[in-house]
Amino acid sequence: MSEQPPSQSSDDFDDFDEIVEAETERDPDLAVIEAGSRTLRAQAGPPQAADLVPARPADPEVDKALREVEQELATRWGETKLEPSVTRIAALMDVLGEPQHTYPSIHITGTNGKTSTARMIEALLGAFDLRTGRYTSPHVQSITERISLDGAPIGAERFIETYQDIKPYVEMVDAQQDYRLSFFEVLTGMAYAAFADAPVDVAVVEVGMGGSWDATNVIDGDVAVVTPISLDHTDRLGSTPAEIAGEKSGIIKEGATVILAQQPVDAAQVMLKKAVEVDATVAREGMEFGVVAREVAVGGQLLTLRGLGGEYDEIFLPLYGAHQAHNAAVALAAVEAFFGVGAQAARTLDIDTIRRAFASVASPGRLEVVRRSPTVVLDAAHNPAGALATADGITESFNFSRLIGVVGTSGDKDVRGLLEAFEPIFTEVVVTQNSTPRAMDADELAAIAVEVFGDDRVVVEPRLDDALETAITLAEEESEFAGAGVLVTGSVITVGEARLLLGKG
Repeated sequence: MSEQPPSQSSDDFDDFDEIVEAETERDPDLAVIEAGSRTLRAQAGPPQAADLVPARPADPEVDKALREVEQELATRWGETKLEPSVTRIAALMDVLGEPQHTYPSIHITGTNGKTSTARMIEALLGAFDLRTGRYTSPHVQSITERISLDGAPIGAERFIETYQDIKPYVEMVDAQQDYRLSFFEVLTGMAYAAFADAPVDVAVVEVGMGGSWDATNVIDGDVAVVTPISLDHTDRLGSTPAEIAGEKSGIIKEGATVILAQQPVDAAQVMLKKAVEVDATVAREGMEFGVVAREVAVGGQLLTLRGLGGEYDEIFLPLYGAHQAHNAAVALAAVEAFFGVGAQAARTLDIDTIRRAFASVASPGRLEVVRRSPTVVLDAAHNPAGALATADGITESFNFSRLIGVVGTSGDKDVRGLLEAFEPIFTEVVVTQNSTPRAMDADELAAIAVEVFGDDRVVVEPRLDDALETAITLAEEESEFAGAGVLVTGSVITVGEARLLLGKG
């Protein structure tokens, strides 16, 4: 693997103006909405974990107890079966004593980039000596990843204990409701209870889906973060960015601060309108904050970010891709807003602390290199927008002479759009499927892949282990030092199972 030369470098404020002009396609009608909205404008460590994905417990008794909890949770509605309401989770919070209101929170919605942004926010807050709780989904390999304290997943014993603690209350609510609490609702209750029990100084919470009726939306986030919105879950959230934004805007609460990543114009309009309605303060990427400069570096990228309080330079981020730089800008602005920068103070946060925090960030399954010779990269892109960002990141940061794709998707996704995003960078694609019922059948996926790539570039291997072996063999055909690589993608589940097969976790 080799890195490309720096793509750009500048410390001038004029460059930020150019980025604003180039990266924000603004509709004149937005001015009408913004006239009624306040904007945030300043007057100008977390653990060093190489791997944040826990393995199965080494103690057989603990592993058995964890499996029992997993099996009990599996009897509930899965994350794809929804009754759009917060009635059940609100009832659970009530009988638990409203644990979600015992700490401030940062609430994150959007289509892509939520988990990486949450990890960055967590790292930044931890570097300023705040005790953090983070709730994200889905998990890569272990269910315990979803609930983190102080930057690391809670241990299996604590996960089991938390479940047993709230189980009687869950059963009480089940008996009172038309539908039992779902898998995701129970996990959300566990997270909020675990954070209160810790106790944490601040919770960083990623929505499961949407916003208004998402189970996480019983918190009142002091800061609401909206990562880029694109088309996904269209059967539940809407068929346009504006419709999806309407659902996701439900996390914006009265008097909150909204950190708004770059958005399609119609989605931005919806978000800004909601901010006006609830008197929320808005900070927009490309206006109040953004990426000033970035250049590819060994193992990641070097950034200059403009925050709400000023400029932060020489920030090393050990993640690949322009999308991660934008996630970093959003995360920084969110933490500044949490600390009152821009609204109460015209200052930057301590630059050395910011640098140390970003340098510690890891995001498993997001352009993660898990093997060399040949290089194998894992990325959990599962929709066209995510795939485009991944393809750009691979092209920019790796000099692969040939790239073999291993793709296993869920059946309810825009599979054609995802494959079309990867077509320009894949020499060949090995289509496969993961072990879950949601997985698209390999032969069905292959039929679509042949239409996109042509018959000569598609290989079918229904078993993921065989698909990995085939892809690695194809990459090795050019000889050990030719620079071919493998990208495993299409689903968080596919990436998690590949990660395990390749000896991670």
